[in-house]
Amino acid sequence: MTGFFLLVAAAIPDHTIWDSLLKTYVNGGHRVDYARLKAEAAPRLDLYLEQVAAPWPASMEPAGKKAALINAYNALMVRWIVTHFPVASVWKTKKAFTIARHKVNGVARSLDQIEIELRAEGDPRIHAVLVCAARGCPPLRREAYLAATLDRQLDGNTRAWLHDQTLNSFDPSKRRASVSSIFKWYAGDFRSLRTFLIQYGPSEAGQCTSISYKDYDWGLNDSGSIGAGYSGLRMKWDYLRNH
Repeated sequence: MTGFFLLVAAAIPDHTIWDSLLKTYVNGGHRVDYARLKAEAAPRLDLYLEQVAAPWPASMEPAGKKAALINAYNALMVRWIVTHFPVASVWKTKKAFTIARHKVNGVARSLDQIEIELRAEGDPRIHAVLVCAARGCPPLRREAYLAATLDRQLDGNTRAWLHDQTLNSFDPSKRRASVSSIFKWYAGDFRSLRTFLIQYGPSEAGQCTSISYKDYDWGLNDSGSIGAGYSGLRMKWDYLRNH
């Protein structure tokens, strides 16, 4: 009986619910309608996260596991914000990234632990798909990541991120790139930043020899006005108070 239970319990998460939520509550600017999601669909999000929490098969293919971990990170982040909404920034919540409060694949994990596991695979594109509920984050894709399409989706989101002039900008007249602070924080994950920018960025990236880093906007990636104008000074205060 025990063996039968384990066989049934270990199942690959079905990302259909998460895909539907992304299409419904994330707009064309990749911002989330947290108010409407909280009012209408929190139970559906929880139903998806129950699948994420249950044990996954040990035989799960690498691409499937990678896609599931990306979806888990983003869905858990959205759920964390929904729980505390309205809130101007994730930094206004207590230790959002460091406490192992989320169950994934049968084990309690923190968001940081999920990110570390994904980064350990050595694919720098992972930084283009993990969205920590901030306006400075890469775009939250309006579809779930899936094993069969994962490589294409990773490429697509990386290009979308680097082509967004509010997040990464390239000025060939000055031969200067101004890119996300993510590239500074995780410099060791990129073997050659300039090569990465040329590969996935706009054509102007190849003409830029100087690289600087933009201030990161930690205001909530809400589709409304919540999070707009959240300053770096407020972020530092909230970090000290809640982290």
